[in-house]
Amino acid sequence: IRHWLREPTQRLLDAAGLVPGAKVLDVAAGAGDQTRDIVQRVDAQGEVWVTDVSPRSLELAQDNLRHVTGTGLHFRVADAQTLDLDGANFDAAVCRLGLMFCIAPGQALRRMRHALRPGGRLAALVFSAPEANPCITLTMRTARQHAGAPPADPFAPGSLLSLGRPAMLAQLLDEAGLQSIEVMPLAAPFCLPRVDDYVAFLRTSASPVIELLRGLPASRQAAAWADIAAQLDRFTTAQGWEGPNELLLCSGTRAQR
Repeated sequence: IRHWLREPTQRLLDAAGLVPGAKVLDVAAGAGDQTRDIVQRVDAQGEVWVTDVSPRSLELAQDNLRHVTGTGLHFRVADAQTLDLDGANFDAAVCRLGLMFCIAPGQALRRMRHALRPGGRLAALVFSAPEANPCITLTMRTARQHAGAPPADPFAPGSLLSLGRPAMLAQLLDEAGLQSIEVMPLAAPFCLPRVDDYVAFLRTSASPVIELLRGLPASRQAAAWADIAAQLDRFTTAQGWEGPNELLLCSGTRAQR
């Protein structure tokens, strides 16, 4: 994941305007991969608050960041939609691939804005439209077929592609009271030696697929995963497997007054 998201993460931190000494809020931080990059940007004079709704994820982040010294690190279990950090005067708030899992993403954006100082920056990465993310759509469609589940709304709240509807992000940022709003697509291909390597990654990390197939007998689960691999094999090239993905980088500023 770190290799896959290396460039988008740097673009995210650029959009947030991170500089040495900044006070930064990392929302839905997960295991803290992007937090390491934030720490490098703000240096020893900075301060980083690491939040996630999952206590287990936050434990992983603390473990992964245990060797970080100098920068002030604070860990807090918190739902992005109910952040209680009004007036905390963060210079920046970032969220990497977490906002789309919020049932009420507009509320999460408002809570993040309230945590910023006047003039502070907010930046987030989410997945874009279904047609630009065929690895996700093919995998989910195939899994649902094997599970006997009906087709799902790709824009269902809280799902991977929920914020990929055209103009939706810009509207949410505007409704949250942010200014100088920008939304831009970023290509983020997932490159691995073989399609089987990507399927192995999915089998340990793709929770929606795992849950869909969990109730099937072992033989039918194996057939489903084999079919998913066959569907995704279309992205195999002479140089290896390259799965197309597209992200949206959005950003905005809290008004000075």
